[in-house]
Amino acid sequence: MSEATAAGVPPRLTLGRWLAGLAIAAIAWVAAYRHLTDIADVLVAAIGLQRGTHFAEAMYFFLYDTPKVLLLLVGIVFLMGVLQTFFAPERTRALLAGKRTGIGNVLAATLGIVTPFCSCSAVPLFIGFLSAGVPMGVTFSFLISAPMVNEVALALLFGMFGWQVAALYLGLGLLVAIVAGYVIGALKMESHLEDWVRAIQVGDSQAAGGSELDWTGRFEAGGHHVREILGKVWPYVLVGIALGAGIHGYIPQDFMASIMGKDAPWWSVPAAVALGVPMYTNAAGIIPIVDALIGKGAALGTVLAFMMSVIALSAPEMLILRKVLKPRLIATFAGVVAAGILLVGYVFNAVL
Repeated sequence: MSEATAAGVPPRLTLGRWLAGLAIAAIAWVAAYRHLTDIADVLVAAIGLQRGTHFAEAMYFFLYDTPKVLLLLVGIVFLMGVLQTFFAPERTRALLAGKRTGIGNVLAATLGIVTPFCSCSAVPLFIGFLSAGVPMGVTFSFLISAPMVNEVALALLFGMFGWQVAALYLGLGLLVAIVAGYVIGALKMESHLEDWVRAIQVGDSQAAGGSELDWTGRFEAGGHHVREILGKVWPYVLVGIALGAGIHGYIPQDFMASIMGKDAPWWSVPAAVALGVPMYTNAAGIIPIVDALIGKGAALGTVLAFMMSVIALSAPEMLILRKVLKPRLIATFAGVVAAGILLVGYVFNAVL
């Protein structure tokens, strides 16, 4: 008997078993995803509801979107968990340190896509980047991109609205992160970092992990990533889908179109951004609400501006950033990012 088995630790799966299990899981995933409508119809009928009433339509939305969002999350988070074994935090930090402004902003924003932190959990890495000598503007590009343009947001947008919307969101989200970080860096506001942050000395760079893993280790990291991320976001998923179901079932389409539709007043986009800031959720929780709002006639640009403000400018993030940044720098950060989000909202509304 091995020491691992004797200690009660389950034996490590071989690569062959991982590949066989993943093949079976992929077949089951595709089959379930293709029959989401049938599953929702059966469940609605099973609880004795008939389509057409407000409550039945709300329940249908909830029973359809819940497995859809969870399936998308499991699939894409696993793949990104495997991919992230090539991008350990130490390697990311070392890659960004010493990069010039401009190139560094592009690189940092791009790396933010494969490091799917919520806005609050990105802040500790933000501090680590600053302490490692990464330029402040480059670090801000990462801080904006990591929560706003992550694999969860892109996967859910792709699954619900198609690749064109996901690609446009990716491009404009990266543009906001790159330009906002560049502007903040150009303002030379390092003096508005808190004193303890500026006093941190750059330590020796740590060796980057991840590249030495075999494929079994990478698959194990993907499975761990699914358990970790799903364990954190599932309450947001259920709350977001429940809110979306209420919007879908009970809010009149004409009312929603009048305040957030393409023909709504110009101030509907900034109003949506202002409404999103006090909220705190993530892409998994907010996209079902986006889906319901769009289904009721809201303009895509206005709704995505709302989504971006929830994810990238949440009030809890600002409170955590206050430990690191002085008020003037926080206000500059919020203002520059909000301006970029407004631009995204208006561009989406204009081209779609």
